[in-house]
Amino acid sequence: MVFLDVTVVNVALAHIQKSLDMAETDLQYIVTAYGTVLGGFLLLGGRLADVVGRRRMLQIGLFLFAASSLVAGISQSPGVLIGARGFQGLGSALIAPAALSILTSTFKEGPERTRALGIWGALTGLASVAGVLLGGILTQGPGWRWIFFINVPIGIIAVLLAPLLAPESKDTTRRHRIDLTGAILLTTGLLLLIYTLNETVNRGWGDGRTIGGLAGAAVLLAAFLVVEGRTKEPLMPLGIFRNTAMRTANLATVLLFGSTVTLFFFASLFMQVVLGYSALKTGLAYVPLALVVAIAAGIASTITTKVAAKPVMLTGMFLSAAGLIMLARLPKDGSYLTHVLPAFIVAGAGLGASFVTLQVAAFIGVRQHEAGLAAGLINTSQEGGGALGVAVVATAAFAKIKDLRDAAAGNADRIKDAQASGFHEAFVIGAGFAITALVLALVLLPMMRASERPDTVIG
Repeated sequence: MVFLDVTVVNVALAHIQKSLDMAETDLQYIVTAYGTVLGGFLLLGGRLADVVGRRRMLQIGLFLFAASSLVAGISQSPGVLIGARGFQGLGSALIAPAALSILTSTFKEGPERTRALGIWGALTGLASVAGVLLGGILTQGPGWRWIFFINVPIGIIAVLLAPLLAPESKDTTRRHRIDLTGAILLTTGLLLLIYTLNETVNRGWGDGRTIGGLAGAAVLLAAFLVVEGRTKEPLMPLGIFRNTAMRTANLATVLLFGSTVTLFFFASLFMQVVLGYSALKTGLAYVPLALVVAIAAGIASTITTKVAAKPVMLTGMFLSAAGLIMLARLPKDGSYLTHVLPAFIVAGAGLGASFVTLQVAAFIGVRQHEAGLAAGLINTSQEGGGALGVAVVATAAFAKIKDLRDAAAGNADRIKDAQASGFHEAFVIGAGFAITALVLALVLLPMMRASERPDTVIG
């Protein structure tokens, strides 16, 4: 549910824009408000899970997620919807690390944990793809509001079932203080950065508010690092980044999820705005992609229990980049079978393999008392990377569309050309993210198996 809601809104964006009379450049806030708050508070969620209790935080997060989903579904203005998406992100920030740390504290490091993390990684990728399919079905059927309403009964049922299915656990090895200052600095810095990037479409890079916003975000994020280096119980102990595999996996995840969310955001817009697909047809167009992601994730999960994750990861990243480059060449009158489907198959194979192997690599050498922190870090990298990535890409793409549309002087064909050109640029930048992740993994990631001991990967 957490990862599905990253992408479930993408197919509904055109309908939400019309229903709430939103500006095109404001649509990205529906995606980034969720991802930014989720990414900003995940580290705090992971620490709270370790201190307060993982199952307890899971239940609190589920309740908050269900309540904010109800508010999003009944919203009548863009501000209320975007605000509710932010609170959804806060609920998810409590759910994801609690659930993942329950998993990692239940299974010992080795083949069992690797298989469990492989399933988690596969579900993460599959949920991201399934979101656009479900979004299309619900938007075309009962309406876009039901992409939020459906979370309410699921969240309530999960709250009630958690005591029966999930064991309670916490880190009892030491006393903890909650680093609320660090959490506020990190989230505020990310929010300001992404908001400023989004506003450059209208204001430009030389505007005083743009320069001030970027400077303010830099100061807040720098202050976060200073606080983490000085506090006795930091939200993100900087020493954990001595773990080479975990450090590289998180950096690569930021880039890859920036690429992934870009794919779903702009592929949905391209199919509806340029190719003229309905919401349902757009959702159904993702079915082969979902199947390929699931198959590739299953294969990767099996392979990584026997061999090193690195070559599987590199292959996945290469295919992800290749699929985005294929999307960047989509003609404005292209057909699904000839142009869209091949790109989805290639990208899906890459994403499925990458999701699993990055998840496994992020937990190599992580000790029991660090389970919540490691879970918070990898999820922060996923959601923060997705929100930041789509903000950067949307800024470039919508700025190009705006310039070309102004030059089109109301000509319908030239306006469509402008939109297609902007979306193509988005796919190119997304491919650049995936290629950069590939290079990082190639150069920095150790060649080792998930079952190797921590002392072989730290240092």
